[in-house]
Formats: sequence, C-alpha cells, structure tokens
Amino acid sequence: MTDAQMPEIHVAHVGIAVQSVADAEPLLNLLGAEKLVHEEDPTGAFRWAYYLLGDASRVELIEPVEDERSFLTSFLEENGPGMHHVTLEVAAMDAAVEGLESEGIRVVDRTDYEGWSEAFVSPKNPTGVLFQLMEYHEPFAEGRPDPERLYLGGERLSES
Repeated sequence: MTDAQMPEIHVAHVGIAVQSVADAEPLLNLLGAEKLVHEEDPTGAFRWAYYLLGDASRVELIEPVEDERSFLTSFLEENGPGMHHVTLEVAAMDAAVEGLESEGIRVVDRTDYEGWSEAFVSPKNPTGVLFQLMEYHEPFAEGRPDPERLYLGGERLSES
C-alpha cells in the first residue's frame, strides 16, 4: 500500500473504558482536561465524554448504560477499566477501508450515522490494538458547544 492510496489520517483520540465517567473524570481534571461533550451513543449502549488536553490531545471516557449488556460491559468484566481503542480520523472512510482491506487488514462493524461514519480495525492485527476509523460529517458539530474545538486543528479532515 502506498501513501497515495490512503486518505489523510491522524489520531483523533484515545478511548478509555470506565465504569463511571463521574468517578474517572476527577483525574482528567487534575491533568488539566476540559470536558467538551458528554452524551449517549446513538445505539443507547453506552455514554461517552470527550475531553480536550492542551491544543491537540483528546481523550474519550466511555461508560456503560445501567442495565444494558454491550461490548463495553463485556470488556469491563474481562479487563477492568483501561484503554479500549485508538480513534483515527480519516478524510475518506471508503478509501481508508479499501486501502486496509487490499493489504489483508480486517475491517469490521462499519456504521454510517448522520454525523459520522465509523469502522473498526480488528485488534487481531500485529499491534493488538482496536483502531476505530472515524470520518466526521458536517452535521457532527451541530448543536454541540464550541464545535471548532471538537476537531484537531479546529476543522474536520476532508478530501482535498
């Protein structure tokens, strides 16, 4: 795979699985993090809180919704709190998935929402890390405070 085949990609954030955002958030506050968003996932299986650290670092805490069985409750039961995934923002999801799959990398669980598209690189890869690929769409920032602060560099990636 050549660089020309892959769209622009950068690390958007690191996702950390926790039992409770409220219990984990004080540590992020001590580290100087500022919460930008805390909302429920469109599937209703978990809630996520998104934090800004400095100018370019983002951390996401993900917590299960009470009485809901999900990938997250299973993860926490098996592993306890800790790093869950690394999210890579891509300028073009289709091109990124095509480029990875052409090299034999397994991409799973592609979902398109109004505000973003996501897919996951199976952790059964040489790094052992679950990578979330995310392409933000224009409506993602609508209705959220400080929309330009949601993205690294103030703007979502897009195809040139």
